[in-house]
Amino acid sequence: MPGGPAVPCAGPEATGCEPQGPLLFPVPGRNICSPGRLLRVPPTGAVVAGTLWGGRPPQLGCLERPYCPQWLDSRPAIPGTAPQWPAFPGQQRCGRCPLLPAGRLQPVCGLCCQSAPGACPGFVHASSPVFASADCGLWETMARMLSCLSPTQAGSLALGILKLQHCPQALRSQAFRVLLQPLVCILRATTQAPGPPGLLDETSAGSSMMVDTLLSSKSACVGLLCQTLAHLEELQPLPQRPSPWPQTLLVEAAVIILQLCDGSAVPSSSEGGRLCGALAGCSRVQRAALDFLGTLSQGISSRELMPQVFAVLLETLESPASSPMVLKKAFQATLRWLLDLPSPSSCLDLGPHAPLFLRELFPVLQKRLCSPCWEVRDSALEFLTHLTACWGGEADFREALLASEVPKLTWQLLRDPESYVRASAVTAMGQLSSQGLEAVSESPGHPEVQQGLIGELLHILSMDSEGFPRRAVVRVFTEWLRDSHADVARDTEWFVATVLQMVSQDLDWEVRAQGLELVRVFLVQTLGQPNPHCPYAVTLPKVTPPGPLPEVLRTLCQLQIIDFAFRALFDCDRPVAQKACDLLLFLREKTAPCSGLQEPGNSSDVTSVEATLHRWQAGEQSQPLGNLEPEELLAALRSLDLEGFQGRLAESSDHVEKSPQSLLQDMLATVAVLEENVADCY
Repeated sequence: MPGGPAVPCAGPEATGCEPQGPLLFPVPGRNICSPGRLLRVPPTGAVVAGTLWGGRPPQLGCLERPYCPQWLDSRPAIPGTAPQWPAFPGQQRCGRCPLLPAGRLQPVCGLCCQSAPGACPGFVHASSPVFASADCGLWETMARMLSCLSPTQAGSLALGILKLQHCPQALRSQAFRVLLQPLVCILRATTQAPGPPGLLDETSAGSSMMVDTLLSSKSACVGLLCQTLAHLEELQPLPQRPSPWPQTLLVEAAVIILQLCDGSAVPSSSEGGRLCGALAGCSRVQRAALDFLGTLSQGISSRELMPQVFAVLLETLESPASSPMVLKKAFQATLRWLLDLPSPSSCLDLGPHAPLFLRELFPVLQKRLCSPCWEVRDSALEFLTHLTACWGGEADFREALLASEVPKLTWQLLRDPESYVRASAVTAMGQLSSQGLEAVSESPGHPEVQQGLIGELLHILSMDSEGFPRRAVVRVFTEWLRDSHADVARDTEWFVATVLQMVSQDLDWEVRAQGLELVRVFLVQTLGQPNPHCPYAVTLPKVTPPGPLPEVLRTLCQLQIIDFAFRALFDCDRPVAQKACDLLLFLREKTAPCSGLQEPGNSSDVTSVEATLHRWQAGEQSQPLGNLEPEELLAALRSLDLEGFQGRLAESSDHVEKSPQSLLQDMLATVAVLEENVADCY
């Protein structure tokens, strides 16, 4: 077993070798240490190895333990399967070979070599009681292991059994009861929680060891509960999970665990009082329980559980003892329960629980937006953003939100001292504005406030010293342009030109790349979607340009869109250059049918444009392109080998030579070639 004592093993050229880890043996038919008789196993060689480690294969180092070559054939008995399986610790010996003093086996056993592999009649049983019976098959062995192992080890084995596709139903039921035992003990120690008929009684049978483990120490209790909650969270979305799934019991157990952690649980026994003392203020168990409670929101069938869940989530969010990470997990669990409600299209169809919860939630959210910890403010803003995106159109949500100070506080957080909070506030205000829920700030001394939210965001884009808020602003502007936001639709050309003027001078490559995405959205709205390259693709209706194509191209040049795209084509950051290349290819494709503009009027102007582009490519971008005429723009697009640019930009940095030596040379080329750097690279 993993972590158990090693079993001595004989080597081919020595009287013995020192133990190097747990003994691993080949598939059935080739094992000298099998107790009594070989295990009967399904035809999949890796099933036991995966099951013993909780459904996950053991590390490679655990499977490389050498076996005794005197008695074993090195070939796997079943083709295509792993040649080694884990065995139980214990002292094994051959009945025809004397056992050496140190527990080592003699290196040569001619009788065993003469007989069929694994059929030596002198085998004796291993010291483990699991293998005491000679008639013990694979599934019987697993059933005994579930009964004999410690709760922590049995939980991992139970998870592995439940993950198997083909497994006896009786063994699956036993494994699931073992997995539920810690939660059932929690429920029995705190409250008489109802459950499916007979489930609590069956699960509680033989749970004295589980209770002893939970009450032995705080570390043991915390470790076992966290492991159990993680195993159940991993099992919940799987199609082979047990059926019926005890949703009510699991939700109640998660709620009780959270109440034990914050001290609001009412124990019904002395064991419950000891559990309260062990779990009080334990953020590790709180995080695990909140993650598990969030996954239980999927497939909830009864609305009777919602008041309990919403109440414990509010208690966690209100508690001054909740750590920033616990609050983040609580916000995530709350969001999942609100978004996974049975009828997310209307709060009016959800009964009284959701509207009442929202009215109680916003004062708590308002408090967390004023937290002195920036992580809490950031988590609260992220929660507000996702919640507004889902429920922003609902009357109950809008009424509860506008009755609180949340929109005003969100506006004020646009000038938070922490850049992450400013970025989250930008995203939240963008979502609120899209739903018509933003509040007007009354801060004096800021002239950009008089221009509304757009003026405030433009101020952040031009003046903020950190990249995160500026990136958030351009993303919000892109979404507003895509969704035809009222403030953007009022004067789209001015909006695009103003944003590009700031983005083109930004030193952050992500800001410039997002600016190209904004340009792409504007071009799609102006010229239509790109032509599909797949013959089976659905053809979208064509967009009629707002005017003749020459006038549209002239407008693009006047808005500095063409200048920005050409400069980005020669950007030193590859993602920016790739986006610019794709953008220019799209523009060339849309202007190709314009046959009346194929011949430029003045060849000297075209030559000047091409010379300017060549200087830009060489790194000299001081000279602007100026306002190009449509004919000059088309000629410049035709003169550039955009497909070649696209191919070169798609090449990786190791396209010339891909080898460890080449990688090492590239690493050393970026730093001074000093002795310590060479040693670090190697």
